[in-house]
Amino acid sequence: MPVGRIHSVETFGSVDGPGIRFLIFLQGCALRCRYCHNPDTWKTGAGAEITADELLDRAERYRSYWGKEGGITVSGGEPLLQLDFLTELFEKAKRRGINTCVDTAGQPFKLTEPFISGFRELCRVCDLFLVDIKHIDPVEHRRLTGADNENILQMLTFLSEAGKPVWIRHVLVPGITDDDAYLRRTKQFIDTLSNVKKIEVLPYHSLGVPKWDRLGLEYTLRDTAPPDAERIENAKRILGLTPRP
Repeated sequence: MPVGRIHSVETFGSVDGPGIRFLIFLQGCALRCRYCHNPDTWKTGAGAEITADELLDRAERYRSYWGKEGGITVSGGEPLLQLDFLTELFEKAKRRGINTCVDTAGQPFKLTEPFISGFRELCRVCDLFLVDIKHIDPVEHRRLTGADNENILQMLTFLSEAGKPVWIRHVLVPGITDDDAYLRRTKQFIDTLSNVKKIEVLPYHSLGVPKWDRLGLEYTLRDTAPPDAERIENAKRILGLTPRP
């Protein structure tokens, strides 16, 4: 029986999937996003150990708040690093009639075995994937996160071919992702997918800086201001969220 390592939970999430969600943050992440607001989730082998049943028992204490659309969302860190545990958690959640959602950056995704078979099993019990496209350009993606994005885009194509519902998220960072050419390329890629139910533009913020400071990490975007309202609306227009004037 897989045992998960979790960083923390939030009992009343309203922005990470439909309805009200019980949020589970798993420990461990291989990406090093320069704007990450949870760098304390990066370290693998840390966090509190817990079984799927124990976690679901805790979640169900708040079930009366979820309504018809709510349920559990597993985030991180990177949930796919604990694929076996995540799949067992969702399998048991479905037996309890709980809606399941995973918030992933897709970095561990592989089309090779044994990962892909495990991922197919996850797809069977996951109702919704929230996927963050960090950057559409592979070189800029590496500068932003420390890793390439080819396998991440492959995951999105795989999910489209499998017909699994996806919400796309894109963090708008001035000077990095807030670029009309990159936004158009992002839109062009999204248009190749048949399963995208929602696109969200998430304005960059620096609320995680105190965590970086406490961990003794260098925060390289310290002088980057959040995008203004005009740039946010521009990104939404390019990505097709709002009509052009």
